[in-house]
Amino acid sequence: MSRSSRLAGRAFSPMAMIIVALVGMVSLAGLGVLSAYAPELQKGDDGGAHALSNSSVGFGGLAKLLPLTGAPVTLSRGRLGDTAADSLVILTPPVGVNPDQVGDLEAGEPRRSPRRRTDRPSAHASVNPAGGPALIILPKWSAMPDKDRRGWVTTTGLHYEGAVLRVLPEQFGKGAKLARRTGSATISLRRPNGAPVGTAVKIDQLQTLSGPGWIPVVTDASGGMVVGMKEGTWTYVLADPDFLNTQGLKTLAGARTSIAMLDLLRARGAPVILDLTLHGFQRTRNVLRLLLEPPLLGLTLLLAAVAVLAGLQAAVRFGPAHEVGRKLALGKQALADNTAGLVRLARREHSMAAPYASLVKSAVARSIGAPRTLSEPDLAAFLDRVGANAGATLRYSALAERASAARTPNDLMQIARDLNRWKQEMTRGRQ
Repeated sequence: MSRSSRLAGRAFSPMAMIIVALVGMVSLAGLGVLSAYAPELQKGDDGGAHALSNSSVGFGGLAKLLPLTGAPVTLSRGRLGDTAADSLVILTPPVGVNPDQVGDLEAGEPRRSPRRRTDRPSAHASVNPAGGPALIILPKWSAMPDKDRRGWVTTTGLHYEGAVLRVLPEQFGKGAKLARRTGSATISLRRPNGAPVGTAVKIDQLQTLSGPGWIPVVTDASGGMVVGMKEGTWTYVLADPDFLNTQGLKTLAGARTSIAMLDLLRARGAPVILDLTLHGFQRTRNVLRLLLEPPLLGLTLLLAAVAVLAGLQAAVRFGPAHEVGRKLALGKQALADNTAGLVRLARREHSMAAPYASLVKSAVARSIGAPRTLSEPDLAAFLDRVGANAGATLRYSALAERASAARTPNDLMQIARDLNRWKQEMTRGRQ
């Protein structure tokens, strides 16, 4: 056998097929898991104004800075529950977002107050579904992705004031006005009572908010409202995002000011939740995910085990597949089988001994060339004489008498065995 033919014979060895099957199963399982959790596996560093972005207008720096100060931080990809009652929820809506997504709750619908902070009014029309404090950061810069560096952006100017205010729910944006300063200036923040907030930071074209129903929380030196709280709610609005985005945190003064500002809006040690759903990073429900999470995870594992066992059974099956024959056979074999079945059913097997002995006698006579003119008794005597001369241990006449006297199937089998032995002795002797 040539080397090429040997290699061809080994191309599809059982071990190779097992490896191929295992690789296919693992690949299919991996594809299913990645498809189910694809939205949560997105890095999100696309340059947008959200907590996954490390660009100058993004808030990835804030998500990294807060844990360093001991504040628990959660990046939210789904709807908030009652656990958010004590948390400060920060929303960064982009220009063009549906205001109904920001105003998650209907205006005027009473919600329970969060624990602690009992010196504040109860929550009404809060954008935090649990009724806790929420901070809406207004957009400011119009930016486009940098084609040379992934995750970077190039600012192309400022958003139109009306477009910025339209990100607020109707009950918050009604009557609100946005003011902007020209040029860059160093801004010192303070409370309405004159207490300083953080340290002075440099801000380009500062945005401030004004309007009826807004309570100043943080202002600049001239009294412009930088952070305001909607009257009768737990909802705050930061007019200028440069105090909390990555651009504002690039200096030590900016980082200190951002932490001081957030400490005013949340209780001591309260968690911070950075919303991602407004930028399309929400956690979605799908069939694959349901199958990979409790309570259906047990069923999925059970089905996987059944599939593995079925594959093993098919791989280690002994022998070829059983071929199912015809219900009614055809030909001589079927005729013989049917005849034998009838004989067995009638319990007449022993009666076949004498006819079988006659058939064997005729076959031996033809084989040794016995005269055809001999009668039955003469032929039997002739065969006995030939057998004696050939040294046969058995005599046909004795075998014929035993065949006529057979009464049981066991007698038939013994006579058939002896007739076959006699036939072999007679034919070998003749040869």
